[in-house]
Amino acid sequence: MTIDIVADASAILALVFMETGRDHVAIALPGAAISAVNLAEVMSKMLDKGLSPEQVRSQLNDLALIVVDFDQDLALRTALLRKATRHKGLSLGDRACLALAIREKLPVMTADTAWSDLDLPVEVVLIR
Repeated sequence: MTIDIVADASAILALVFMETGRDHVAIALPGAAISAVNLAEVMSKMLDKGLSPEQVRSQLNDLALIVVDFDQDLALRTALLRKATRHKGLSLGDRACLALAIREKLPVMTADTAWSDLDLPVEVVLIR
């Protein structure tokens, strides 16, 4: 399957929880990739909201996301983004998402407006 865009946890959560911007995310599926780190974020939030592990698996399987393993290369790329993003307070998960998008030379979809003016070689697509 061809990957067209990288999804941040915030984008997937907007879709799952029927939040503003979910339509933009739905249009990008299938063909959206997500880092395993960001998938863990999504799953954690879903469990926090009271969904069972089976419901989490079922709902996420329905989205047909392409899950990309967080390997040593992505770990280093994520670490290298710390200095460039520290002033915006980006989390490890944020940087993992951005690192994947930069590596794959793909746009990244997020609800996090702090990403909009980062000086990084990646197109940021805001869902709201």
